[in-house]
Amino acid sequence: MSASEHNPNPEPIDPIAGIQSIASQGEPLDVNEELAGLYAEVESLKAQAAEAQALQAKNAELADQYLRAKAEADNARRRADEDVAKARKFGIESFAQDLLSVADSLDAALAIDAASAEQLLEGTRAMQNQLLSVFERHKLSPIAPEVGSKFDPNIHQAISAVPSELESGAIVSVLQKGYRIAERVLRPALVMVAA
Repeated sequence: MSASEHNPNPEPIDPIAGIQSIASQGEPLDVNEELAGLYAEVESLKAQAAEAQALQAKNAELADQYLRAKAEADNARRRADEDVAKARKFGIESFAQDLLSVADSLDAALAIDAASAEQLLEGTRAMQNQLLSVFERHKLSPIAPEVGSKFDPNIHQAISAVPSELESGAIVSVLQKGYRIAERVLRPALVMVAA
């Protein structure tokens, strides 16, 4: 039997003393320094683990924000595409409604069986004024250059150059009025210019 089996109250083993006795057989060992180093390493690992967890949480949050922002951008793009499609489809609705009054006037004029040339001319002028009023409401304005004015390639289209007493490049005659919407040329005026 061993001594510990005979002794009912054995002395507790001191781990530090045991390590020191082992160390005394070889090189001296400072246990407190070794434990302090291990403790510092454990604390450093705990801090790194906490930092890694925080970074993972931040990464997950940023990934969620990215997905939400991407979905919102996709929705905004889809809504914008729908708005553009609607604008293309219904953009002329107001203009078309205003032109209906001119169409009604034409129908009424055609329904008259016997009209004098003077009545037809008067009715045509009234419809022209009605049409010009619609154009004005919708920012559609004529480009009607005067004979003798300088040719402007931005708003005029020269059909031909003809000999003339006017200065070279001056408008000799207007074959067809042009039109613009706001500041944008819809159709240039067709003109003949002096050679």
